[in-house]
Amino acid sequence: MAALDTNVLVRWLTDDDAKQSVIVAGLFESSAKKEERLFVTVTVMLEIEWVLRSRYRFDKPSVTAALDALLSVTELEFQTEPALEHALWLFKQVGSPDFADCLHVALVSQAGQGPLLTFDERPIK
Repeated sequence: MAALDTNVLVRWLTDDDAKQSVIVAGLFESSAKKEERLFVTVTVMLEIEWVLRSRYRFDKPSVTAALDALLSVTELEFQTEPALEHALWLFKQVGSPDFADCLHVALVSQAGQGPLLTFDERPIK
């Protein structure tokens, strides 16, 4: 199964490079025709959130909408998808820390461990 890098998925989400966006759409279409899925690592999802927020200046609702959109693409298979969904749920809560911290907590929880010990002012459980 082929895996996708951050820049491929960012092209699809932002459509900021028409040529590359067409290539990504073709990847998804080809994957669907072959009934294959494309793999997305948890680190790519973490980087996507950072890129959308810092480079593209997406606000939190736009970031969460983009991550929700990715998680709903049937042609994609995500590493630790339950943890990603939990992290996104935590991140959507009022007063939540950043997505990275939400993902840390979700991964710790999925591993049956915890609590996550931190010096952060806004720890989550």
